[in-house]
This record gives sequence, C-alpha cells and structure tokens, in this order.
Amino acid sequence: MQRILIIGALGQLGSEIALECRRRYGAENVVLTDIRNDVNRPLIEGGPFYLVDARDGKAIDEIVRRHKIDTIYHLAALLSARAEQDPLGAWNLNINGLIASLEVAREHGCAVFTPSSIGAFGPTTPKQFTPQDTIQRPTSIYGVSKVSGELLCDYYHHRWDVDTRGIRFPGVISNLTPPGGGTTDYAVEIYYEAVRNKHYTCFLRGDTYLDMIYMPDAVDAAIAIMEADPSALRHRNAFNIAAMSFCPEEQAAYIRTHIPEFTISYAIDPVRQAIADSWPDCMEDYAARVEWGFTPRYDLASMTADMIKTITDREGV
Repeated sequence: MQRILIIGALGQLGSEIALECRRRYGAENVVLTDIRNDVNRPLIEGGPFYLVDARDGKAIDEIVRRHKIDTIYHLAALLSARAEQDPLGAWNLNINGLIASLEVAREHGCAVFTPSSIGAFGPTTPKQFTPQDTIQRPTSIYGVSKVSGELLCDYYHHRWDVDTRGIRFPGVISNLTPPGGGTTDYAVEIYYEAVRNKHYTCFLRGDTYLDMIYMPDAVDAAIAIMEADPSALRHRNAFNIAAMSFCPEEQAAYIRTHIPEFTISYAIDPVRQAIADSWPDCMEDYAARVEWGFTPRYDLASMTADMIKTITDREGV
C-alpha cells in the first residue's frame, strides 16, 4: 500500500483506520471520503478529504485518478440495528456502494478491503467455534448484504483478478468513536455509563455471548491483511477473526474490578436480541492466524482496564 482511499472514513471503524494509516503512510498519502463533514474536524483537516456518497462511482473514479490510489478501504455501510429500520436503504448503500468501489478498482487495478461481519451468519450456523467455511443463512438485511458483499468480492477476484480482501469482524469496541447503530453497541456504551453514572441498562440479555475485538486489534488486522503476501491468502475474503467472547454479565463483572459500585439492569430490545441470538457465540479464526498472522493483543481483562482508564482520564472523572 502506497496511496490509500478510505470511503466512509468518519465512522467508528473508518476514523481509527484513517488515523493509523495516516500515521504509518503519511497524511498526504491517505485520502478520506464520507457523506458528512460535520464531525471529527481534526481528521477532516489532517489530510485530503472529499464529501462523497459511497455510491457515486464517478466521483470515486476521479479521486482515484487524481491521487493515484492503489488501495481502497470501502467502509461505508448501514449497521445491523439501523439497517432493520430501513432495509431497502441498507441494501442500496451496502451493495451499490460496494459495487461502485469494485468497479473503480477493476478499472484502475486497485486492491480493495471490504469488512464483513459476524452478522453474515444465521441461526442455522454452528454457534460454537464457527468454522471459516460454513453455512451462512442470515436473518437480518445487514447479514444478507454482508454475505452478498463477500460473494461479490470473490466474484470480482475470480472474474477480473481484482485484489479483494476482507475480514468478518465481531463486535468492535472503541474508546474514541461512538458506536453507529449495531447490535453489539452495548459493549461500548457500558464502559461510558460505568464511568459516568456507575450504572448501565443493557438492551441484550445478560447471558448473550458474542465475539468482540478491541479497536486497536481491529485496526491492526485491517492493515495487516492488506499488507499480506497475496499468494498466502487461500481464502482472501471474509476471514473470521475474534479476540474474545463474553456476555453482558461477564463484562459487568470485569468492570466491577475497577468500579466496585457498578450495577447493570436490562431493558431488552427484541429486534437487537433476535439479531444477536442468530449470531455465533464464538468464531474459529485459524485461517486468519495461519494465512496472514492475525494475533490479537487484548482480552476482556486488558481491554476493560484500558477502556476505563482512557474514558476516565478523558472525562476527568
């Protein structure tokens, strides 16, 4: 990777990948786009930025030509809970936006990173140590679009030799950017509420297990797979990755080791609970570890300690 375009750069994942890519490759070599420009002014003003709809292939093509882009991170999407509120809009953005990037990459020989998700699985998928290659019959429009995206990326690679690569992310936990409408948002919100109010009301059941990853490991993975030797990538797209699996009750217990008075209660959101129940408890990620060296650094204990310290220091609590 020499010159990088990040589409959807102001979202939870995009903003932190953008920061790290600019740190590693130089701000002038990392071009950002998003459909909005009313947040994260330091990131917008820290290097090239364009206000662009991810579905606008002509605008993306022009940026790729102008900046001689060789790698595209396509991160624009509606996430699981928000997608259920607008299924047609989610399909339009998640699929037509991806096709726009793939077409530009086909024309200009760019590599493309596309995130998939634990949401690409469904209730008939094995829930324990979900294999890399297994049945995928999701029951949410977000999951349907993610499976379709995985297949599209495979198709563009096999049909036109586009260098497509991707990861099936679990829930991503960040201490920098707020969550954006996903089923695993509780796992981020709980830390902020613990520091601010010593209490959190969770929208999932306390015994709901889901895979998670801390943002520093997620960012490292997104960059590592694009830097990997392509000849070593047998799967190439949609690698399972996971760093930890836990439920809200376990997360609350770890928080109490730092904030003993913390309490948790529950007000179940039936839509998000149904989505979570259709996902695996934990994924097997052997392929990612063998094919491109995925090695997470954080577990629930170390992530909890870092999240609470960072939020406490930032908010002066």
